[in-house]
Amino acid sequence: MMNGKTIAFLVAPEGVEQVELTEPWKAVKQAGGTPVLVSTAAGHIRAFNHLDKADTFAVDDTVDHADPAAFDGLVLPGGVANPDFLRMVPQAVRFAGAFFEQGKPVAAICHAPWTLVEADVVRGRTMTSWPSLQTDLRNAGATWVDREVVVCTAGPNMLVTSRRPDDLKAFCQAATDAFGA
Repeated sequence: MMNGKTIAFLVAPEGVEQVELTEPWKAVKQAGGTPVLVSTAAGHIRAFNHLDKADTFAVDDTVDHADPAAFDGLVLPGGVANPDFLRMVPQAVRFAGAFFEQGKPVAAICHAPWTLVEADVVRGRTMTSWPSLQTDLRNAGATWVDREVVVCTAGPNMLVTSRRPDDLKAFCQAATDAFGA
């Protein structure tokens, strides 16, 4: 259980894969945790169902104000545009990297590891992702494997990764287990 734990969900203003945001969000709440939506800008973010616009969600805090020390873990949802945008925003990259510096669990799905590549925190880790990221992850020093979910403890923190929306059940379980540990 995650009683009393607060988990940051880092997303760009546009382009997050909706189900990769909403399913882990629900899992954190069901496990007794508090999810907090953090973005690069205040207001609302626009989610997508693949390439189609989906719902909007209110931002709780921004990366230039949020303190990673106030959170017990981090979820990085995917979508192609979401992590591609985040990795170009230095404050977002520093925010994600801080969870590794502080030894806190991180869960990333689909294309989300791009943000971690930019933060230079994947070296020596075993990970999975959307298959098109495997070369990027290997070039950044990670060992890429094609599995539903990978929980890597070889580093300063627990890192949970999954490939795609079809893996969400396993991803959510592994992430909430990591956050509750």
